[in-house]
Amino acid sequence: MAKRGGYPGGMMPGNMNNLMKQAQKMQRQMEETQAELEEKEYEATSGGGVVKVKINGHKEITEITIAEEVVDPDDIEMLQDLIMAAVNEAIRAQADDEREQLGKITGGMGGGLGGLF
Repeated sequence: MAKRGGYPGGMMPGNMNNLMKQAQKMQRQMEETQAELEEKEYEATSGGGVVKVKINGHKEITEITIAEEVVDPDDIEMLQDLIMAAVNEAIRAQADDEREQLGKITGGMGGGLGGLF
């Protein structure tokens, strides 16, 4: 015999309220963490430190430093590669930090949150 009444999925109103409160708390924590991440700066080097790149939390380059000894007009490709390597490493560092910090809040829920990760 079918059970009458109740709530879909067997969830009680109190449980739903708690779930909503937890979701709102998680959303606030994620927004705060995202704002903190946007204020951070990330630095990476390549070529043993001859090229240094800094980016901010928006993945915008804020500084590039190139040691004078690495500038060789006959080998522009090497300098380009060093810059690219440093930029990519800085971007990876920012993305790893973002994933780690937001993962602490979501408990590894990952892609279930609108593809934020």
